[in-house]
Amino acid sequence: MGKASQALKAVLEAYGISQNKLAVALGIDRSAVFKWVHGKREPTSDTLVEITKALKEIDREAAREFVRQYLGEIVDDDID
Repeated sequence: MGKASQALKAVLEAYGISQNKLAVALGIDRSAVFKWVHGKREPTSDTLVEITKALKEIDREAAREFVRQYLGEIVDDDID
């Protein structure tokens, strides 16, 4: 399972967001979200942006946590 899939699964579980709710916010079929969450497919970089935007509409803190878990030290460290 890739890093994006792990981060997405953790955030959906932690914030009580259903795969269906995310799929509706993205305007896609729930099966795509299922594949990401279960590591059967990794979202593209463009899709990661769309996931973040959709999560932001649902729960801003969930979106922040998704980015933090996916990017890790990149956003935690000061970039000079």
